[in-house]
Amino acid sequence: MSKAIALKPRLNEKTYGLAASRVYVFDVDRSVNKHSIARAVEEQFEVKVTEVNTANITGKSKRTISITGKRMTNAPGSRPDFKKAYVTLAEGHALPFFDAIEEEEQKEQATQEKFDKAAAKQAAKDEKAAAKAAKSEAGAEKAKPAAAKKPAAKPAAKTAEKPDDEPAEQKHGLSAWRGFRMRKKNQEDK
Repeated sequence: MSKAIALKPRLNEKTYGLAASRVYVFDVDRSVNKHSIARAVEEQFEVKVTEVNTANITGKSKRTISITGKRMTNAPGSRPDFKKAYVTLAEGHALPFFDAIEEEEQKEQATQEKFDKAAAKQAAKDEKAAAKAAKSEAGAEKAKPAAAKKPAAKPAAKTAEKPDDEPAEQKHGLSAWRGFRMRKKNQEDK
């Protein structure tokens, strides 16, 4: 039995997308070859590996600047080099790295469905109430005598329209723009 290989999975959006097609990405030691990576994955996770691709990534160059007192040092350097292994698993095999993310997505989807269902139920309830109110208003108008309806309604409506001619911002304490929009809407309704 050979030396155990440290497999560090790379967990980011790109590798999450690759995991959907059964490709998992690991950071491995630079001295390890494809065959030993495949064996290590099969032993550690008890899955069947079909293919392994590797990529040697050189570390990015960086600078460190240190200012202490009157001295300033500008030291060149670089991040460490590393090797990525793209491991493709056989059909029906998977690794549990992204299960927590998938479970969270399913929970989020379930709560969204609940909210949608509740909103649809409330909309149906409001629609039913509006239809009932319209029906009761129609029945009330038929029950009223015609003589009582005509003379009393029109003079009261004219006197009620006079205060509406005042600017809406004075009446409601709203901003000038809001008042403009409300006046415009009232004119369109007439």
